[in-house]
Amino acid sequence: MRNMFGLVLILGLGLAGLAVYMAKNYISDYQMALANERANRAEAIETVEIYVSKRALSYGEPLLSEDVRLVKFPTESLPEGTFATLEELFPKGDDAPRVVLRAMEINEAIMAIKVTDAGETAGLMSKLDRGMRAFTIKVDVSSGVSGFLRTDDRVDVYWTGRVNSQSREGETIGEITKLIEARVRLIAVDQTSGSGATEATIARTVTVAVSPQQVAALAQAQATGNLTLSLVGTEDDTIAEAIEVDQRSLLGLVSAPVAAAIEAIEVCTIRTRRGGEVINMEIPCTN
Repeated sequence: MRNMFGLVLILGLGLAGLAVYMAKNYISDYQMALANERANRAEAIETVEIYVSKRALSYGEPLLSEDVRLVKFPTESLPEGTFATLEELFPKGDDAPRVVLRAMEINEAIMAIKVTDAGETAGLMSKLDRGMRAFTIKVDVSSGVSGFLRTDDRVDVYWTGRVNSQSREGETIGEITKLIEARVRLIAVDQTSGSGATEATIARTVTVAVSPQQVAALAQAQATGNLTLSLVGTEDDTIAEAIEVDQRSLLGLVSAPVAAAIEAIEVCTIRTRRGGEVINMEIPCTN
């Protein structure tokens, strides 16, 4: 009886050991397969570390090293102008920080287009390309597109004023409206040059980026008449043609010399009788 009990005990221990061995092998195989799957996924998507914002950043704020952190970003979707090292982002350290030019949200990539160079301020100078100048135009609710203008929008500029010259017909032209500049870029609305505004406000001035020749033209136009802005659509890349409208063309009126010439045309008629009815027919006069 004791021999039988011992045999059963030995057999049970053997089966238990076999079960433990098989379970260990199964777990080991599962872990190895899981590690291989993770390695394959890591190889499928190549990433690179870039700096992103740790908090929401507003226009004009200094960007410090404590405001950024490194994250992994897919290499294929990497935007242009990102920063991968602190030395590249802060070449002069926090003593000469960059300044935010565009509002950024948490975890948004820090890009060169969104910040100034190290140590520079976020003034209008940073928005002017080489050879361009800043010029301020006075606007109100009617001439400034009812407060819907934002920094970096593009507008057409129209001039309305009186011209004291004569037309070909010998008449004084009078007041006209003419397109003088097309697709001019706004770099500031009132005293705000940031692009993070979300509410419409009635601006009193807008500042545009133009060439020196355009500055002279706009200054002359603003001194001799009224300027009106027309907002250009974001996806609209067309250039408006020369546009000029005066009161006569607006109302479809004929100039006085032309009207007099029309009245001076002699009209001749032929009178015929058909039964009891008399018919008058106009015909060209012959000398």
